[in-house]
Amino acid sequence: MYAVHFQKDICLVTELFDSAVNALTGVLNPHGPAMAAITKSFAPGDFSVHFFLQLAIIIITCRVVGKLGQKFLGQPQVVGEMIVGVILGPSLLGLLLPAVQTAVFPDPTKSVLYAGAQLGVGLYMFLVGTTLQLDHFRSKAKSAMGVSFAGILAPFLIAAAITPFLLKVPGLFTAGISRANATLFMGACIALTAFPMLARIINERGLSGTSLGTLSLTAGAFDDAVSWCVLAVVLATFGAGPGVAVLAIGGGISYAAFVLIVGGRLLAPLGRMVEREGEMSPTVLGITLALFCLSAFIMDAVGIHAIFGGFILGVVMPRGLFVAELKKKVEPLAVVLLLPIFFTYSGLNTRMDMVNTVPLLLIALGILAASIIAKFGACYLAARVAGEDNRTALGIGALMNSRGLMELIIINIGLQKGIIGPTLFSMLVLMAIVTTMMASPLFELVYGRQARESGELGALGRDATVIG
Repeated sequence: MYAVHFQKDICLVTELFDSAVNALTGVLNPHGPAMAAITKSFAPGDFSVHFFLQLAIIIITCRVVGKLGQKFLGQPQVVGEMIVGVILGPSLLGLLLPAVQTAVFPDPTKSVLYAGAQLGVGLYMFLVGTTLQLDHFRSKAKSAMGVSFAGILAPFLIAAAITPFLLKVPGLFTAGISRANATLFMGACIALTAFPMLARIINERGLSGTSLGTLSLTAGAFDDAVSWCVLAVVLATFGAGPGVAVLAIGGGISYAAFVLIVGGRLLAPLGRMVEREGEMSPTVLGITLALFCLSAFIMDAVGIHAIFGGFILGVVMPRGLFVAELKKKVEPLAVVLLLPIFFTYSGLNTRMDMVNTVPLLLIALGILAASIIAKFGACYLAARVAGEDNRTALGIGALMNSRGLMELIIINIGLQKGIIGPTLFSMLVLMAIVTTMMASPLFELVYGRQARESGELGALGRDATVIG
């Protein structure tokens, strides 16, 4: 009798152990709904499990790849974070370990990552806006507008020249797209300057608060805004209706004008409260973050992008102790935890195996060369015409040529809306990565190295990822 009970106990323990093992190995599987007869889908708890695992992998991989890029390639941390998205996506992890990549980053969870990505990049650009020196902007307004105009006009002229040829190659653009729409889309892609990427490079290169950094950031912001407005015009002809373009352009300009004209006076009491109390209270921090969210919402809702809402509001925030306290409380979380989600998200939708023939590779290299000539060359010449010396003009051209993951966002929209095909998408991804990776080394070659030797700029930090 004892032996029988003992055997039953052993069987029960074994069943419990097997059940626990099965539960553990299936932790990343969908668990809802509960009815066995219905195909399993993701339950709320499944999104939570994936999200925390994804965050851990993203943070660790970003730090490791960023450090390796700094040490061996001389690239800033931000470029490593950009590459991490490609590493964790179908281009590398999905190629080597497809089952692992699909289990960790299943498609249903990408919507959660997208929301986190927008929060991260929007909050970062809000902090960047608080570092903008308006006196530098006023003194460099003529140069910034000249650089920005050249950085928009030349890419659209180049796009007008190459688009007729690209339309003849099957699979690059969607069949039936008009030449005008194809040209506008290509022009927007080439004209784009990676605004958040540019901001991080400027900060990491020690250019925050300098006239060169302010000029580049201002021109880049305007270039990006124009590119998004052009994209809205193109989308309006693809079923969204002309109201999309009217809302984007009219709404974006109206909101920006309102914030820049009266925002400073309306927000001044927040600065006085911080100065009076000697620190930023939870109440003031809560009000500030709520205003940031509303500003990001407005610019997202009109069809521009949430990052411009954050940046514009940051520009008019009270300076002094208010900004110092805001950065101390918010910046580490935004830079280390939230922002890498943005750089990873777009990379998860990127494939690098689409350009797989010699003719397609030559076309990709041609697009890359045309993009560099249009952006770097035009901005350099405009800066020289505006009175900048040769070294400064070269530095501006190098910075403005960076496209980063804002490029990936705009071409993802083009792919999703049926404007371009997967092959052209991959070519533009290649262009985005190359122009971004060349920005920092080229800047150091033409400007940074000599400026550091002469004492104009400080030495590069070991992990210069903070703002200002």
